[in-house]
Amino acid sequence: MLPPGRGPHALSPSRRADRACRRLDRFDRLRVILPVLPKLIVTLSHTNLDDAARIGGWMLVAFAVAQFLAGPILGSLGDSIGRRPVLLASMAAFAIDYLLMAAAPTIGWLFVGRIVAGVAGAVYGPANAVLADVAPPEKRGATFGMMGAAFGIGFILGPAVGGLLAGLGPRAPFIAAAALAGLNALWILFLLPETMAPARRRPFRLRDAHVFAAFRPLFEAGNAKPLLLAAFLWQLAHMVYPATWAFFGEIALGWDERMIGASLAASGICMALVQSFVTGRAIAAWGEERTVVLGMLAGGLAFIGYCFARETWMVFAIIPFAAFQGLAFPSINALLSRMTDPSRQGALQGGMAALGSVALILGPLVLSQALAYGSERGFQGGNFAVAAVLALSALLLIEWKVVPRVQQAPAE
Repeated sequence: MLPPGRGPHALSPSRRADRACRRLDRFDRLRVILPVLPKLIVTLSHTNLDDAARIGGWMLVAFAVAQFLAGPILGSLGDSIGRRPVLLASMAAFAIDYLLMAAAPTIGWLFVGRIVAGVAGAVYGPANAVLADVAPPEKRGATFGMMGAAFGIGFILGPAVGGLLAGLGPRAPFIAAAALAGLNALWILFLLPETMAPARRRPFRLRDAHVFAAFRPLFEAGNAKPLLLAAFLWQLAHMVYPATWAFFGEIALGWDERMIGASLAASGICMALVQSFVTGRAIAAWGEERTVVLGMLAGGLAFIGYCFARETWMVFAIIPFAAFQGLAFPSINALLSRMTDPSRQGALQGGMAALGSVALILGPLVLSQALAYGSERGFQGGNFAVAAVLALSALLLIEWKVVPRVQQAPAE
């Protein structure tokens, strides 16, 4: 028996909510299936690896489009019926979906699975809204930073776990992902308290549960328009990592898969350390608006460095500095939550999830073409050159339009 005060139920509701959401981020974002997805696509589509890569790209687009459309709906549902039911339903859907993909007999079933995963993955709006519900305004940036650190842990562990499980067959990681989602559903069922008070709920209206309606609180906030544009440019720039990193490593540096994996792990570790131990302190010292500037400046300079890195040691020297770009997005989230009415936090986060989905659709198309175009002309850093332009444009918007007026935004 645990001593008094040591059991999970002894935690305050806000601590339990924070812990449950971080478990959501660790489990749901584990990239367990990534190592086996190419082989499974080749097997089911009876094609070569090049065509499998193209099919995988279209799967990513299908996932992103589904998430884009579902984000505002789930966010508004969280504002209407509460966060907990939406989170629980999403995790249950993930568990069932991964089991279906594990048994998928054709490539079409995999596409259906990725679409369902995109809908369920749009639950980060309600998840972030839980944190906005329980964290005071001055601590939201640090709290969102911890969510980012949890994502970093998943990014480090996921491919490694999937690679180990691949020895049991290409479908084993899907079964493991289903089990993780099921465990997360049980965690939410028994340990996550409802954070949305009935008095703050608002009726669900389908006409408001679309992307443009989800952004309405930001537009009405006045000062949020440039911040919204800066957030989009920043997310678009940040797509350079998932969309092109592996290809960049092979084209510019001659890396094999192990070196690509090692670089991703190093990046994830550094990012998790920054978001766990630096974000909160930076926001406390300088405020969200200045922390955003520092994060974007670090990211923009890192992108420029990667443009010209042609030795492995150069990349690994940049990685720790690049990790400070992790200061940016938690601070953006905190600023946006301050500019939005408390009753519409779910809609806000749903809109931000939809914004990320737009970046996930456009980013790989733009940045992969920039890498290929530059490489054909003898410059292997075209992807990072475009990312640097996007990041520095976002930085200028923050510096010129947001910082001078941020105190005028409506506070909670």
